[in-house]
Amino acid sequence: MTFTAEQIASYIGGTIEGDSKATISTFAKIEEGVPGALSFLANAKYENYLYQTLSSIVLVNRDFTPSQPVSATLIRVENAYEAVARLLQLYESMQQKRVGIHSLAFIDPSAKVGKDCYIGPFVAIGENVEIGDGVVLHPHVTIGRNAKVGNDTEIYSNAVIYHDCIVGNRCVLHAGCVIGADGFGFAPTANGYEKIPQIGIVKVEDDVEIGANTCVDRSTMGATVIHRGVKLDNLVQIAHNVEVGQHTVMSSQTGVAGSAKVGEWCMFGGQVGIAGHIQIGDHTSIGAQSGVSGGNISRRGGAILMGYPAIDHKVWARQAAAMKQLPEMVKEIAQLKKELEELKNK
Repeated sequence: MTFTAEQIASYIGGTIEGDSKATISTFAKIEEGVPGALSFLANAKYENYLYQTLSSIVLVNRDFTPSQPVSATLIRVENAYEAVARLLQLYESMQQKRVGIHSLAFIDPSAKVGKDCYIGPFVAIGENVEIGDGVVLHPHVTIGRNAKVGNDTEIYSNAVIYHDCIVGNRCVLHAGCVIGADGFGFAPTANGYEKIPQIGIVKVEDDVEIGANTCVDRSTMGATVIHRGVKLDNLVQIAHNVEVGQHTVMSSQTGVAGSAKVGEWCMFGGQVGIAGHIQIGDHTSIGAQSGVSGGNISRRGGAILMGYPAIDHKVWARQAAAMKQLPEMVKEIAQLKKELEELKNK
């Protein structure tokens, strides 16, 4: 399918500089541009590629000023990254959707499956499961008894939704993710560890995306809740009874321990660790490999934290700079001690 610069600019509210009749039929990174492709420039470090790209159309921010002539047609928008995301969503929505139930899928007779669904081979749907309209279940998905999946949700191969858990509308669950495995609850006894039954559920609200091999554990009692709009990267661990506020995002290998409460619109970098039973305030950003080990920061909404234990990022930056000087400081202190001893001896 082909689109003109004029059509694209109209859809995303952009301003054209160049040939309004320029056409594209695919997308490409700006450094790998080809004729007929649309690219975008949102990061200044890639600017040099703009002057050599073969892409026919490039999205740029409105305030961008090129330092050299540009052969591609430019479309200026408020935010080039957001604009290309909208176009990619449009492109994906125009792809033909698969519909039908494969002969090798197993659906319990008591289960309810909505309209216009695709259920691939070796999918297993347990008793009393409810599947909404337009759901896509890729091969080898397993959905346990009494679970519910909302409309237009897509679940990729080998993902598992345990019994009684709830997944909302328009969610995406990537390959191998597990929703509702037992929380890590064991009571120490004289003979070892006695398992504490995890009788709660997981509730995933609308418009949530969960990455490959990410695990969200069921609660001991009540529910582990992932609120609407949350985005979890691959290999994230959400423990039992955790609550993640709406529109929070977490990068890969982040771990949130049991009963922690994470606010809305938070951003966690890779390998962030959150200790159990603490609260993280709204709009909190935590840098990669940082750890929140104790206390509540619920009253510090908007904080930017780094390090272990996580502290204000500016303080952490000063400490990190000082760490580089430690070897020399040790030498200097040793020398000062030596000189002090010499003075005492005199």
